[in-house]
Amino acid sequence: MTSVDDLTPMMVQYTEIKKEYPDCILFYRMGDFYEMFYEDAIKAAQILEIALTSRNKNSPNQIPMCGIPVKSADFYLARLIEKEQKVAICEQTEDPALAKGLVKREVVRLITPGMIADSNFLDEKENNYIASVSFRENTAGLSHVDISTGDFKVTETKDFNVLIDEINRINPGEIIVSEEENSDIVKKLKLIFPAKVFTLLPGSYFDLNLCKEKIFDQFSIKSLRGLGCSKMSAGVISAGAILFYINDTQKQEALHLKSLTGYNLEKHLVLDSITSTNLELLCSMKEKTRKGSLLHTIDYTVTAMGARLLRNFILYPLTNIDEILKRHDSVSELVHERLIREDLKKFLKDIYDIERLTTKISMGTAGPKELLLLRNSLEAIPEIEKLLQNFNSSLLEFPENPKELAKIENLISQSISDDAPQVISEGNIFKKGFNEKLDELIILTTQGKTWLAKYEASLKKQTKISSLKLKFNKVFGYFIDVPKSQTPKVPDFFVRKQTLVNSERYITEELKEYEENVFSAQDKRTKLEYELFLNLRNSIADKRKILQNTASFIARLDVLSSFAELALQRGYCRPKINKKNMIYIKAGRHPVVEAVLENERFVPNDIYLDNDESQLLIITGPNMAGKSTILRQTALIVLLAQTGSYVPAEYADISITDRIFTRVGASDNLAGGQSTFMVEMEEAANILNNATKDSLVVMDEIGRGTSTFDGISIAWAVAEELHNLRGKGVKTLFATHYHELTELENTLPKAKNFNISITEVDGKISFLRKLTEGGASKSYGIQVAGLAGIPVNVIERAKILLKRLESGEHILSNQKIKNLKEKTFQMEFFPSPEKEFTQALASLNINEMTPVEALNCLNALIDEAKKIL
Repeated sequence: MTSVDDLTPMMVQYTEIKKEYPDCILFYRMGDFYEMFYEDAIKAAQILEIALTSRNKNSPNQIPMCGIPVKSADFYLARLIEKEQKVAICEQTEDPALAKGLVKREVVRLITPGMIADSNFLDEKENNYIASVSFRENTAGLSHVDISTGDFKVTETKDFNVLIDEINRINPGEIIVSEEENSDIVKKLKLIFPAKVFTLLPGSYFDLNLCKEKIFDQFSIKSLRGLGCSKMSAGVISAGAILFYINDTQKQEALHLKSLTGYNLEKHLVLDSITSTNLELLCSMKEKTRKGSLLHTIDYTVTAMGARLLRNFILYPLTNIDEILKRHDSVSELVHERLIREDLKKFLKDIYDIERLTTKISMGTAGPKELLLLRNSLEAIPEIEKLLQNFNSSLLEFPENPKELAKIENLISQSISDDAPQVISEGNIFKKGFNEKLDELIILTTQGKTWLAKYEASLKKQTKISSLKLKFNKVFGYFIDVPKSQTPKVPDFFVRKQTLVNSERYITEELKEYEENVFSAQDKRTKLEYELFLNLRNSIADKRKILQNTASFIARLDVLSSFAELALQRGYCRPKINKKNMIYIKAGRHPVVEAVLENERFVPNDIYLDNDESQLLIITGPNMAGKSTILRQTALIVLLAQTGSYVPAEYADISITDRIFTRVGASDNLAGGQSTFMVEMEEAANILNNATKDSLVVMDEIGRGTSTFDGISIAWAVAEELHNLRGKGVKTLFATHYHELTELENTLPKAKNFNISITEVDGKISFLRKLTEGGASKSYGIQVAGLAGIPVNVIERAKILLKRLESGEHILSNQKIKNLKEKTFQMEFFPSPEKEFTQALASLNINEMTPVEALNCLNALIDEAKKIL
């Protein structure tokens, strides 16, 4: 970097400000541009794909630089944030025309991936959280806030894995931790979340007492009891740290934050990241897009606030039966009052994002256009409130006095002009009649054309110069333009201003006086409108609690109406909720698969699970038959019931489930150095270590990632453990290719065999996709391979080999058989047959065998055993 001695005063100012924000790209305001220098310029130019130039081009110490127009800043900021960059906005804090020497500048706000308040940078259907993690006495505190909506929550856990699951569920754009925290913990978090932006804050930000005081000051309280986090020391630390960080980045108090809410993870059905992914709750597994997910399929919301809340409902299903029933009651009323619900939908569509509009108003970033959007939204409230009087559910009661909202709406309607600009420094914001002094200035500035026309006419009459014209430009202001041929007629009170080829330009004292009055009036008008707008915006900001409560209610109403629309459109039923540890689903369907089927009818299926007689369902059948669909749809129906939604079934009686576990399919985690088998085993271990009698386990094809015998043994042992787990077992759907597991029904009292029906005609199979009692008679693997497009010659060869295997005939070459037998039976001098057999068995290493070799070895052992007997 260039020596400070060689820098201009402006560059010295830049370097001093940059020192305070070393991890940010500094947007340094210079007139109508934000300029970037040194490493910031090099990085920004590459990301933004803009020209990289240099300052002091003729000097050996050139300074890399690039710039963007201030008016286009939002576009470029969005791209930088998308690339997980932090940006410090450095503005000119004094008028350059009044500045003595160098214009003062300072950073007015920081924009980071987790600190985005402007909705222009955000997905309207998703929250953008920043999370704070702290540790105290073996307890992890986790807080998260969406600064664009004011949503602020805190929780605690002693289980590191639960912390990871909750961070995954929140999906924050940024995570803050103490720079003094145990480095191993931070390294582990960074390893688990490599794509997240981590921000290290001073240890003082994580002091318990300071954090308590910060929370007290933020919400004007004297105790944490009302927030539900009085016993969450680690949580309070994490929440306080977030508040300190908000003040640092936004350079103001975050007055719009809703009251901090402490929540208990046990009050919601737990969904770890594996389950969320396997059930495709938020995005499809294959394309990684919203389309094809449960969220996309059931989303009938019409407001941005409702869309965000629906996502929250899916990620946090309820476990309190009373709260679930309240939602079901509300949906039921909306289903039966179809015409009223249709009218509600029309008015809901007219409502903009009140939640984020309120935040922009509170933080002083809203312009006239945002106030007009708020006004338009509030205009629909009276009609919605009237329609809601037809319902009895407590969840459908309007929370605020509509008259208070009407006052806000009237204030905006009476003040802001419908064609007001977005920029508040340009004037033309207010309607006539809003302010008497402003009206006088408006008349002076807007009726100027009339005065000019009259003055021009009087000059023409007075001078007899018909071609005389009054004109204006930014350099000279107002002037009188006279053709050269008419200059002899120019009177003495005309003062020459400029000579051109074909004309002369003049001014008069009267015209100059008018110009000064107009310019003065325009300047006064702009300043007055600016002050009036700030006062108006602040008065609305004082009503933020009313607006936030209204926004929360509209979001809930939208989601409940969406559930009702879903039920009617897709033929869903209202589920019953029980505490009997019983799940009975009659004619259940998969909500996503059913929605995408076009020329095929979805085949519904029944499922019955309890903790007494039918706790472990062993489901066999070939690939493509529909096992995975049945497993997933059962889990999704349980989840939907506990969100408060109706479910895709003819009838459903669902027990309160504390957690859904899935082990559905597996793929190599190459980046993490894990094989398919290791992933399978880790997921199975998680289930066995954490499931309870109130959980639901969905397990599909465990043990496929290793040898045949290992796989069968592991699958068998896992199934037994799930049946007997902690002496009570856990409700489990267990799909498998291993037909040997159907024997479990004879040894485990709460195990039942089921299979997916198949028809076979002339070697060709058809999938009936119907779940029936009993185990499958065969795997149909070769037939499925044929349906998948395997060449006919390969299929025919496989059939021949299968027949030879089933008849006990070896399919390996003679040399291979000889080697295998020599490896299997190591002869001693005159050994006993039993010892020879035992030694042969002990010498086997199944892990080195292919499945076919293992089967042939088993066949050889059987032959030898028969000889001994």
